[in-house]
Formats: sequence, C-alpha cells, structure tokens
Amino acid sequence: MALPHATSGQLIDVRPLGPRITASVSNALFKAPQLELMRLVLPRGKGMPEHSVPGAVTIQCLEGAIELHAHQKTQTVKAGELVYLAGGEPHALHALEDSSVLLTLLLQQH
Repeated sequence: MALPHATSGQLIDVRPLGPRITASVSNALFKAPQLELMRLVLPRGKGMPEHSVPGAVTIQCLEGAIELHAHQKTQTVKAGELVYLAGGEPHALHALEDSSVLLTLLLQQH
C-alpha cells in the first residue's frame, strides 16, 4: 500500500530519525506538478547507482554521511550540508554510515 503524500499546509517532520533509522524506509513526502520531495534512507554501504534526472535536484544530508559522485569528483556530504545539481547531471550516492537524505526534485513540464 502506498504511503499518503502530505497535503498543502500539512507539517512534515524531517528531523533526524536517530535510533529509528534502521527500521525506516525511503518515502515520497509530497509531489506537486513541478516539485517532488523525498526522504531517502540509506543504510551504511548502500546507495543509488549513477543516474540523472531532467530537473534540478537538491540533496540535503539530514543525518549520517554520504559520498556524492558528480561532476567527475567525489564529495562527502555530512549532516547539515546540502548540494545542488543541475538537471541532467549524472550522479551516484553511497552511504558511509546509516544516513537519511532530503531530496528535492524539480519536475520538468511537458
């Protein structure tokens, strides 16, 4: 069963999961015609293979630490840090420790 998305005006808790992180899963928080917001939960050693999306992306590490591979370099993104990627930029993520990430995606209009 799909989790419900937040509605306009509804508060969304994006605080760190802390000890609940190992029992948590990634989920879409809301989706609007031009914008999608997701919390990715990445256990240590897991990640997302290289891919790209048409729209701009922000990746904000809420807890833990991840490696971001983009622009022909690898950067460590730690809790409290955010990175912007232009649409179409190939990127990959790898969790250095149990991590949760707030992903904002600008959706392209057809």
